Amino acid sequence: MKIVKMTCCVAMLCLLAGTSLVFSQDAAPAPNAAPTNAAAGARRGGGDRGGPLSAADQAEIATLADIPAWTPGAGDGSYFVGPTYAPAPEQTPKDGVPKGRVESFTMNAADSKFYPDTGLRGATPTRRVTVYIPSQYVPGAPAPLIVSADAYGARNNQLPNILDNMIADHRLPAIVAVMIANGGGDGGGSERGLEYDTVSGKNAEFIEAEILPKVEKDYGVKLTRDPDGRMTLGGSSGGSAAFTMAWFHPELYHRVLTYSGTYVNQHPDADYPHGAWEYHEHLIPASPAKPLRVWLEFGQNDNGAATASAGFHNWIIANIRMAEVLKAKGYHYQLIYAKGAGHTDGRAIAQTYPQALEWLWKDYKPVTK
Repeated sequence: MKIVKMTCCVAMLCLLAGTSLVFSQDAAPAPNAAPTNAAAGARRGGGDRGGPLSAADQAEIATLADIPAWTPGAGDGSYFVGPTYAPAPEQTPKDGVPKGRVESFTMNAADSKFYPDTGLRGATPTRRVTVYIPSQYVPGAPAPLIVSADAYGARNNQLPNILDNMIADHRLPAIVAVMIANGGGDGGGSERGLEYDTVSGKNAEFIEAEILPKVEKDYGVKLTRDPDGRMTLGGSSGGSAAFTMAWFHPELYHRVLTYSGTYVNQHPDADYPHGAWEYHEHLIPASPAKPLRVWLEFGQNDNGAATASAGFHNWIIANIRMAEVLKAKGYHYQLIYAKGAGHTDGRAIAQTYPQALEWLWKDYKPVTK
């Protein structure tokens, strides 16, 4: 468990450090090499829960060798990218492209009714919220919305740059992005763990009640109430949090993007004894399909890559199974297997971010009131 916490904390430090990619780049192994021992999984943050991969686990992972390459315009299904990567050009500011406003404000935990000062490990007294408003926004019109966990996309204006370019090219609508930092810490017993790994609607309710009204009031924007015009986004535990927001509140969000989503057992409780592993194990298969459109990514060397599914902590198997149950229930989904990539690998993110956004929004029809 300590290794999982350390891995996620390193990712968070990279997010805040101001380097050129979203997360640090690990050295890539041979592109088609499958992890085969528990020690490798432990090094990559999965620990040794459940022992080494079983024969059934290895066979499940081996099916990834049969999926096709991800190409522009690809439909629902599972695909691979890598093992070599290049940053998408949409992340670079372009001359002549209108630039949106980027604003930020600080929220005090002491003022929150949802997540007040908890005393949990890593809890911080404040959190930063970054807001992007496209230059094409028409005051008074209901704007489509992206909400990102861990303020994904805020560093180096990554998401604002992408939106500037893609909105100008008419590949995306004029989307407002609200990028929200977590409450501090990581893993079990932390504030971030409470907010992101808990399987409940509370985080979505917190954002709806305490963050989005302030964005509207302070920056003079109107955010659509149409769930088809609202998207959640995140990586690692922020990825499972993004899915959780839409799962528990499909009346608020219909579009979900996750990198290395933590659909594993991070925060068990009486209702969900296997934490977010319950999504593919029970919740999605046993529930009527919801009107969600879901994009998932994971790395070949993701957390728990060589540990048994019996330990409920193999990110690769968790994401494979998420795709399987989404497909079985008739959801629109894409699963991207990033060869040679690690957990929330910056190379894979930098290459796939724009195309993922375009796929998620391709069927959007704006509501004008």
